[in-house]
Amino acid sequence: MPESPVDASALLLGGARLADGRPVDVLLDGPRIEAVGAASSLAPRVGRLDLRGYLLLPAPAEPHAHADTALTGTTEGPPSHRLEDVRHRATEAALLQLGHGATALRAHVRIGDVQGLGSLEGVLAARRSLRGLTDLTAVAVPRLLTGVAGAGHLAALCDAVDMGADVIGGCPDLDPDPAGCAEAVLDLAASRGRPVDLHTDGDDPARIARLAAMAGGFRPGVRIGPCAGLSRLSADEAARTADRLAAAGVTVICLPQGGCSGARLRGAPPVRLLRAAGVRVAAGGGALRDSSNPVGRGDPLEAAYLLASQEGLSPEEAYEAVSGAARTALGLPEVRVEAGCPAELLAVRGDGLAGTLSLAYSRIVVHRGRVVARTSAVREYLGSGAAAGLPRQGRTGSGPGGEP
Repeated sequence: MPESPVDASALLLGGARLADGRPVDVLLDGPRIEAVGAASSLAPRVGRLDLRGYLLLPAPAEPHAHADTALTGTTEGPPSHRLEDVRHRATEAALLQLGHGATALRAHVRIGDVQGLGSLEGVLAARRSLRGLTDLTAVAVPRLLTGVAGAGHLAALCDAVDMGADVIGGCPDLDPDPAGCAEAVLDLAASRGRPVDLHTDGDDPARIARLAAMAGGFRPGVRIGPCAGLSRLSADEAARTADRLAAAGVTVICLPQGGCSGARLRGAPPVRLLRAAGVRVAAGGGALRDSSNPVGRGDPLEAAYLLASQEGLSPEEAYEAVSGAARTALGLPEVRVEAGCPAELLAVRGDGLAGTLSLAYSRIVVHRGRVVARTSAVREYLGSGAAAGLPRQGRTGSGPGGEP
């Protein structure tokens, strides 16, 4: 009997370890996980990637990026809003985040004022060039929407949606009429059938309560962030605000790595209190090497590390904030390492989740069933350490099968 031909669309991830410690084989067939079995139990005639020594996780997502200003921290003067300049920066930033594991990202793009719609055009051009590598969605964010100046920005926001913006954003804190700004965003989103993503520092409990009340009946939901100011409230005020956010069904996107464009405050809100109240909390990276954070890394695992080390979440809870919760915030389907789920995966060199959040160098990123990024690291110990019982040379973070 002739051998079955190799299925070029399939890929076997062999010998990976899951977060619960089980070593498994994972068969990918196109954009879906076809099967998961014990290590060495799956042996179809497909391409094989040896993941022994790797932890296999659902891929993270980036729910709050600023692609239009990314990588401009060392630029003298204001960043260029020319289409080609923005396209180049947004593409490079997305690839950097993809290399860290984020197979989907939401880019907040400022419109109106001096940039008009040029920055959005550049980000949408980057989205086209990144197709097949990562999923990029764009949020159109005007600075204000009320008053005489706001009328022009509202018209620009309508044009942005027609141009291809996926999400309608706003900055109530920057508008002379915060409630009017939020109302304009919600009304337009309802009429156009778009999700809502609002920038707010969240340091005014009355304003947050009113925003939550306005957003309470909106579907498909409202995302707000970074809400750093909630950490400055008294315990009672923060608890009452958390209850209102939970009742409204909004999702809070926090930025533990730093601030973002337009935010006055840095840091994360009281994440444990929000979660205890039933608020959906996801974590993003925010500024990426721009004037708001010139050393931003765009690494979801760093955001998870900070949630664990600074905010007291368990490693599992922290990683969920940058993976499952972040994907839900973007309206994407859930990813589990199970048959039938989307093949959006991150393999990280290491044995357990806590260790990978602390020291995660070598990574392999899978998007729609295909390896789209690889990062390998080599560490060597040199000198006279062998006399003290240490290896003269050690190597960690090598690629699959021992490749550096």
